[in-house]
Amino acid sequence: MKVASIQLEIKAHESKEQRVERASAMVDKAAQDADLILLPEIWATGYFSFDKYVEEAETIDGPLVRLFSEKARQHGVYLFAGSFVELKDGKYYNTSILFDREGKLVGTYAKTHLFRYGSQEGELLTAGEGAKVFDTEFGKVGLTTCYDLRFPELYRQQVDLGAELLLVTSAWPHQRLEHWKLFNATRALENQCFLISCNCVGTTRNVLLGGHSSIVDPWGVTVASGGEHETIVKAEIDPTEVQRIRDVFPSLKHRVL
Repeated sequence: MKVASIQLEIKAHESKEQRVERASAMVDKAAQDADLILLPEIWATGYFSFDKYVEEAETIDGPLVRLFSEKARQHGVYLFAGSFVELKDGKYYNTSILFDREGKLVGTYAKTHLFRYGSQEGELLTAGEGAKVFDTEFGKVGLTTCYDLRFPELYRQQVDLGAELLLVTSAWPHQRLEHWKLFNATRALENQCFLISCNCVGTTRNVLLGGHSSIVDPWGVTVASGGEHETIVKAEIDPTEVQRIRDVFPSLKHRVL
């Protein structure tokens, strides 16, 4: 399968509408040679634009979801359209969305671990309910978001639910870039899964974002990675490698605790 992770730049002068239009065009470009496309975390609003969360929140049947459902259907690709601020039953969530080739919403995931270090996310949003794994033609896919990477138990729960491919949407700051690289490789290696992440670049609310979106194999080897500028990170992977590696080196079967 061919994977494309859209490392989108968050530009301070852009409106939500302008950024959605630009991201949509990048999806069109990536779809020319991809089976699965990813976008970053709360990219339309900008993760650190906490003052806009309520104003720019949408429902799960709102225009953002409808647009990227149509993009997936139009191009015949799986599309992990990153996350957005979802309004649901009077509460707000950091919700990521995955569409199949027909534009059907395969699954949603509300971020479990809300970031509170120099962030208002934990004050404004409601946490999700834990591990989510969904069936796709590539195998079982687990969805997580940014700060989740620091909590290995969430990923192990996904593996217990059958996850073979881990998708991570993020707005990880450059200040902790080495942590980002470490967690991308470690979560893939310890769970013997492919991990594909999509991180933002640019500066938003004086926070420099880290980029380095990555595609990591089940041995923890980075197959492809972006730098610190807007780009589309691409690689071709073989999902059947997950089971082969688990058979060759069955560490998951050797768990004691």
